[in-house]
Amino acid sequence: MNRKLAQTLLLVSFIALAGCSSSPGKNSATAQDSADASAQGEQADLIPVIAALHDQMHTWHGTPYEWGGTKLSGVDCSGFVWRTLKDRFNLPVERLTTRDLIHMGTHVKPTQLRPGDLVFFRINGGMHVGFYDTDRHFLHASTSKGVIRSSLDNPYWQSVFYQARRLNKEYDAGISLNNDGMSLSKRN
Repeated sequence: MNRKLAQTLLLVSFIALAGCSSSPGKNSATAQDSADASAQGEQADLIPVIAALHDQMHTWHGTPYEWGGTKLSGVDCSGFVWRTLKDRFNLPVERLTTRDLIHMGTHVKPTQLRPGDLVFFRINGGMHVGFYDTDRHFLHASTSKGVIRSSLDNPYWQSVFYQARRLNKEYDAGISLNNDGMSLSKRN
């Protein structure tokens, strides 16, 4: 069994066991119980997104910045986002620029960020984009360090933060991990 498949199976087993270890507190459902269940469902839906983002980061980490680049030999910020949408979320879209991306999806408040949301920054009159990850961090192609994970709490990124956007469900993405035929597609 290859290592990536073993890791995925281990993650799925852990999630299943964690779900089995919880027990309901009461027999009657309340509005709060329904809200909690909805929030848990949304969190469960994010696990494949987080896995896909981390898989992409593992593949691309350290790739040098190259303006207009879309390859492992060099990539810019919008090229990294486009390749992630194409390679991990299976969105059949032509090459996108930051200007294209900023018009996709819907505006999201910074306090409501979820993994996979696009985060935009205004830097010296230009735009920069990345993917929100977890724990107030985002993945992007930095001009000085290449593809990295950075903190939104860093004073520099706080000072240039512009907005965040969430891609709509009508894009109907299916999630793939490392081009090995594994798919975590959840289509509604």
